[in-house]
Amino acid sequence: MGKQIKSGSSDNPFRKTNGKKGLRSKSTIMRLNMYNSGKPIRDKAGKVIGGSLMMGDKAGGQPLPKHARIAPDRRWFGNTRTISPEDLDKFRENMRVKQADPFSVVLRQKKIPMSLLKESAENVAKFSVTDTESYSNVFGSKKTRKKPKLNDSLSDIGTFLKASEEKYKNYVNEDDIFNDSDDVKEKKEEIFSKGQSKRIWGELYKVLDSSDVILQVIDARNVPGTRCYHVEKHIKKNAPHKQMVIVVNKCDLVPTWVTKKWVKILSESFPTLAFHASITNSFGKGSLISLLRQFGKLHSDKRQISVGVIGYPNTGKSSIINTLMGTKCCKAAPIPGETKIWQYVTLMKRIFLIDCPGVVYNVGDDEVETVLKGVVRAEKLDTPSDFIAAVLDRVKPEYITRQYQVDNWTDSIDFLNKVALRSGKLLKGGEPDIHSISINVINDWQRGKLPYFVPPPNSSSNDIEDNVPLIEEGLDEIDDDGNINEVEMSADSNEIQ
Repeated sequence: MGKQIKSGSSDNPFRKTNGKKGLRSKSTIMRLNMYNSGKPIRDKAGKVIGGSLMMGDKAGGQPLPKHARIAPDRRWFGNTRTISPEDLDKFRENMRVKQADPFSVVLRQKKIPMSLLKESAENVAKFSVTDTESYSNVFGSKKTRKKPKLNDSLSDIGTFLKASEEKYKNYVNEDDIFNDSDDVKEKKEEIFSKGQSKRIWGELYKVLDSSDVILQVIDARNVPGTRCYHVEKHIKKNAPHKQMVIVVNKCDLVPTWVTKKWVKILSESFPTLAFHASITNSFGKGSLISLLRQFGKLHSDKRQISVGVIGYPNTGKSSIINTLMGTKCCKAAPIPGETKIWQYVTLMKRIFLIDCPGVVYNVGDDEVETVLKGVVRAEKLDTPSDFIAAVLDRVKPEYITRQYQVDNWTDSIDFLNKVALRSGKLLKGGEPDIHSISINVINDWQRGKLPYFVPPPNSSSNDIEDNVPLIEEGLDEIDDDGNINEVEMSADSNEIQ
């Protein structure tokens, strides 16, 4: 800063006030000078005679001792990086391997040129016919490129229009048979479209946007049927910085070898844990909490992390949160649709859990598959007896006999009649109450009282015959630290590299 002006002008920020009140402060004068400094001063003819454009050797209203000049320095370009094509290919290959590894996490992604992993569509050159053939051969009078031949029946516009009108008339006549089934269609959408409303999807995306780590809960009895492939694709495409962990819940309802194979298969895509939700006798709680703590260390730049718990209805999302908390803090029930809205739960000082309602993606399942997945409550079905035949086909007869003490039935109706007579569920006139018995059977199926599971791929017939759940074998395979002896889930497999 040069020599300061000693005048007492109101434009001088360094003037002496001698303790007088009501005068402009130094900051106010400098701000007003800044406003006025950008305006040029002109004479009557319009010629610039002063102002910022003719400041000369002054800066900020103060004279400079000499003209200033910025010395050139290569550090100006500190954010610029150059890389050779060979190094770029090597970088892409190494990053592709790390991203494909479910047990590796790429740190400091903002400081790594992640955009170089994908070729931009704008940078890809568009193909042009003239690049391979000359203009005269394609469009000129001496072109050699042949015209595509159309079908003779469609070469005339009138013939094409007449064929289109005939197809339209046939379509309208065939569509008349569906006019009487509008009521049935609306009823089907109302009952069997649970978990697909816009409100539920809004809750899901709020949880996904608010979460740093996502726990996808899957039912061990039907792993491929309760897996959310669309959510996995959405996370990989739109939020690759979020970590997803698959939790195979209800592993106590299937044999140990089933859990072992499914954990091995799912671990190829995401870190996978076997879990049994129970406040008093849980399994996998220590491994899951240890994994969440490791994710907390990865996000050390944040004050806390949020862990969203998502999945199909009736897979045990709220039960897992209650198990981690060690007390009943979320409302849980063995029926679908108990959780209506998302809710925050504090697990630790730096880890928060978010409970999400069950979401169902429309993958074209029929009514039977929808009910057996546990999406629809049995009490809401008008004719629950229609789904008993599918239950009898999937569960072995010895397990049915052990549960209901009946045998030698011919069909589903005969089975329901025998169960009703044995349990005393009768209507007026001694008629069996088939409706109530059907609801009880479906509830027993959804709550795991009827043993059943979807076998993993490449399972032998001998393994499938060994359809004995852990609830009969006892919990001998599970030790106090929450490890299955046969399932390869050591602490090393859960380490984040």
